[in-house]
Amino acid sequence: MDTPKSKKLDIIIPAFRGHSQNFLLVLNGISEEDAKKRIEGKTNHVVWMAGNFLDMRYALGNVLGLDEKNPQGELFFQGKTLDENFVYPTLEELKDSFHKISPLVYQKLLETSDEELDRAFPMGMNIDFFPENVLNFVGMCIGREDYLCGQIGLMRRILGYEGMKYDFDNNMKY
Repeated sequence: MDTPKSKKLDIIIPAFRGHSQNFLLVLNGISEEDAKKRIEGKTNHVVWMAGNFLDMRYALGNVLGLDEKNPQGELFFQGKTLDENFVYPTLEELKDSFHKISPLVYQKLLETSDEELDRAFPMGMNIDFFPENVLNFVGMCIGREDYLCGQIGLMRRILGYEGMKYDFDNNMKY
């Protein structure tokens, strides 16, 4: 395992890598047609969930100092509501963006210092037990990714697919 500059990220680094694996595994085998299905018009579709996951990666990278723009950002920025009038990207397009941004964010996580993590980062939450800093934003992004993979996993089952398999690729280093 790679060693982060900040010990504060010791738990984040394996979670980030695990979420990278989960993202690809949970999408594995889902057809493009099924990826745009909603359940009774009430749920987000898999493409929206995957796009929101990807937007978390771009947001995390930007907060850590990357100057990378999400090519589908206008559809997903800050969990923008699903709009059936929009033309959403394919899962393959989202996976391509995922493979572009994820190694860059991973490297930034490894290089980030304690001082950078302690930097104030206003999120507008105004919760007294939750300091609004970069470290807690990183944690929120990791939590959101976990949530979205779980949602996609549930959609897999609802759409008639097998549950996700944990066939991790040890060669994937992000």
